[in-house]
Amino acid sequence: MTLERFMNEAISPWMREEGPDHDIVLSSRIRLARNFADMPFPILAEQKDLEDIRTFFKEEYEHQSFGEYTNFEFISIRDLTAIEKSVLVEKHLISPFLAKREGAAAALISENEQVSVMINEEDHIRIQVYFPGLQLTKTLNRALEFDDWIEEKVNYAFDESRGFLTSCPTNVGTGMRASVMMHLPALAMTKQINRMMPAINQLGLVVRGIYGEGSEALGNIFQISNQITLGKAEEHIIEDLESVVQQLIEHERKARTRILEQSGIELENRIFRSYGVLQYSRIIESKEAARCLSNVRLGIDLGIIKNVSRNILNELMVLTQPGFLQHYAKKTLTAKERDILRASLIRERLQIEE
Repeated sequence: MTLERFMNEAISPWMREEGPDHDIVLSSRIRLARNFADMPFPILAEQKDLEDIRTFFKEEYEHQSFGEYTNFEFISIRDLTAIEKSVLVEKHLISPFLAKREGAAAALISENEQVSVMINEEDHIRIQVYFPGLQLTKTLNRALEFDDWIEEKVNYAFDESRGFLTSCPTNVGTGMRASVMMHLPALAMTKQINRMMPAINQLGLVVRGIYGEGSEALGNIFQISNQITLGKAEEHIIEDLESVVQQLIEHERKARTRILEQSGIELENRIFRSYGVLQYSRIIESKEAARCLSNVRLGIDLGIIKNVSRNILNELMVLTQPGFLQHYAKKTLTAKERDILRASLIRERLQIEE
């Protein structure tokens, strides 16, 4: 396995599976922030300290396996091109913050891309585990098992009263961010999502875009995650998040039914117009592509469109992002060139599916 393997496949192998409530919940993620007890945190550390941590992970974990997560690939961020960094961010294998880090920043990524470890990001260690659909408890259990495996060789920065110590005070405690990626087109169409966001925030949760903090909700895809990490056990954080997610699923399904009953022909028109745009456009911008892909996916979920798989839509959501387009073209592209190539790739993939 090489970096090229991660770059060439738009969909990670685990994403091809369908989890619970897969029509609305795309994925569940657990991220654990950890630090070495005997090293200054990245924000204050000397370059030599960070290099030592980078070397430790390369020597101890490169090509190692943990259970079903095999052959971890070690990737140095400083060795990547700007386009390669963009692709890994677009696949959620690394964070935008890590992509901007210089020097000793690195990542360990399992062969099936379900587990990644970001090294020398905001913290020394950030473990990510993904599962398809709504599987927060299973994702948490797997993340904690993996965390224990790392802790066999690493003495974590931990305080008996405060919990795990992190660079940012908002992560102190469990060091955990639990998040669920949801496709909520009906709530977006009816503007209900805008009314729900303040209520969700009051519950200690936050609604973000597809790439987390500061990003947009492209294609009506929203990330719901916890804000509180101190004073609550991981299991209780998961319970609170899952309760809100279940309510969002219920509201989304009711909104879809209501739109079908009250505005069925208008909804079909919207879906098939989007399908037509994707099939025949010669130039298409990323936001329009995401909006049309969202509408077509809704059409698939409602049984209105029957000859396109969800996996094609999932793949195109990633494949049509700027980094992937430029990787595909093997060169840097202007905005217009990306819009032309985006339209071409979408047409090609939809024709293959038909």
